[in-house]
Amino acid sequence: MKDEEQEVAVLGAGSWGTALAVHLASKGLSVRLWERIPELARQLNEQRINERFLPGVMLPEGALVTSDLRESLEQAGTVVLAVPSQAVREIVRSIRTLLEPGSILINGAKGLEDATCLRLSEVICEEAPEASDRLAVISGPSHAEEVGRGIPTALVAAAAGRSLAEGVQDLFMTESLRVYTNSDLVGVELGGALKNIIALAVGITEGLGYGDNTKAALLTRGLTEIARLGIALGASPLTFLGLTGVGDLIVTATSNHSRNRRAGILLGQGLSLQATLEQVGMVVEGVQTIRAARMLARDCQVEMPVTEQAFQVLFSGLDPGVAVSNLMTRSKRHEVEDIFLNSISW
Repeated sequence: MKDEEQEVAVLGAGSWGTALAVHLASKGLSVRLWERIPELARQLNEQRINERFLPGVMLPEGALVTSDLRESLEQAGTVVLAVPSQAVREIVRSIRTLLEPGSILINGAKGLEDATCLRLSEVICEEAPEASDRLAVISGPSHAEEVGRGIPTALVAAAAGRSLAEGVQDLFMTESLRVYTNSDLVGVELGGALKNIIALAVGITEGLGYGDNTKAALLTRGLTEIARLGIALGASPLTFLGLTGVGDLIVTATSNHSRNRRAGILLGQGLSLQATLEQVGMVVEGVQTIRAARMLARDCQVEMPVTEQAFQVLFSGLDPGVAVSNLMTRSKRHEVEDIFLNSISW
C-alpha cells in the first residue's frame, strides 16, 4: 500500500502525538489524531495548532482531530499510541474491539507500568494478545518540539519480526526523519524508559549548581546501570550504545526541551515533588517509571545506585546534596566490568 493511501490513527494529542501526526500528515497520509477532551479536539480542528503542547507548529490539512475513539480508528491500518505510559493499558483495553482486522499497533510511549513493572509492549500484549505479532515500538532521541518542525532526527523502529520493523521504518522515514530497525524490543524499550530516570538525576545536580564534570559522570555511570538491568532482562548490550541508549540519554539529560531534566532542576533547587510536577505542567515519565525500575533491579539483584538515590530524593525526602554525597562515597570499584559474561561485580 502506498503511503498516501494509508489511514493512520494517532492516539494522544500531547506534544509527541501531535508531532507524529504532523509528521505523518506532512507525508501525505490521512491521519486522525485522537484527543480525549471534546472541546480541545474542536479547538485543534478549528485553530490547527496545539498551543499548549506544541506551539508554533501547524497541523497539515491531512490531519483530522477527533475525540471519538471509534471515529479515529475507522479504516486505520496503523494505530500509533502516544499516550502517557501509565495510560497505555487503559487505552488498549478501550480500543481492542475497535481495531481494524490486521491493523498494526505502534507504541510511541516510553516507560514501565508502575503497578506491574512490565514493559509497555508486555502491557499491550496482555490487553490485546491477538495483536502481539503486529506490535512495534518507535523510540529514540526525539523531542516533539523538533520533530514537529522537521529538524533532522533519527529514530529506531523495533519489532520481533524484521518485516514489521521495516514496514514501520518505511512509514516514518523522510528526509528529516531517519529510521533504523532493531529486533531487540527489550533493549529498545528499557533504554527509552530508564534514561528518563538518569535525566532526572542530572537535572537535580544542575539544580544544586554542580557543573559539567558531574553531568558527564552521571551520564556515563547512568548508562552503565541502564545496560546492567537491560542485560539482566535479556537485552543486547549493543542496543544501549545506539540511539535508544546513549542517544536518547544524551538528548533527555541535556536539552531544554526535556521535562525530566527540568523537573530534576526544580527538585535540586529545593522544590517538593508535588510543586515540581505542578510547575512542569506535563507528565514527567521518569517519576512514573522509577518505582518500577527500582523493583526490577531488586528482583534481578542488579545494582542501580543512581536510580536508588533519585528514588530516595523523590519519595523519601532525601536531601539532594546528601544523595550526591552517597554516590560519591560508595565503595571503590573497577570502571569496566565484563557485562557480556557478567563475571565481574560493579
